[in-house]
Amino acid sequence: MASALSGAWLLARGRAEGLARVGPEPRDAQRSFWAVALCLPAFLFLRLLDWAWQGGVPGHAGHAMALELMAYVTGWAGFALASRPLVAAMGRLPRWPLFIAVWNWCNVVQYLLLVAAALPRLLGAPEWLDETLGLVAVGWAIWLEWFAIRVALATGRMQAAALVALDLGIGLALSAVTAGLS
Repeated sequence: MASALSGAWLLARGRAEGLARVGPEPRDAQRSFWAVALCLPAFLFLRLLDWAWQGGVPGHAGHAMALELMAYVTGWAGFALASRPLVAAMGRLPRWPLFIAVWNWCNVVQYLLLVAAALPRLLGAPEWLDETLGLVAVGWAIWLEWFAIRVALATGRMQAAALVALDLGIGLALSAVTAGLS
């Protein structure tokens, strides 16, 4: 786990050699789903901050949090499942275990970026700084996913962008469903 996380951190800095620290075997891909549990505290922290910044905990907070957690798990698993046939269509199916392991571990780094970007607002930073840091963190997270996919699948820019778009699309669709059910 530590090696894979250090590999994700190298990838976050644009260093393709981070790929060598993430195992390419199916069992490595299976183990990489521990990232779901590692990211859960950050996910909960960001959800609670979002509620606080939008005026407080919503009515039926338990129901709202249950929906958020279902969307979290569904989105994570949904992308992993939906990406497999696309990776196969790209002719890169043998690299799918490495790709999914890299994607999982890079999610940990992405969540850390988002939490770090949210902290200045908690400390009373001006709104312009908060918005700038949020934009930089989201941009870096999207770039990291694109770069990691491109390197892990040894594929072109557009194929990597298509997979990032799939991930973002799943997330946006789940957010809309969750908002509609809250």
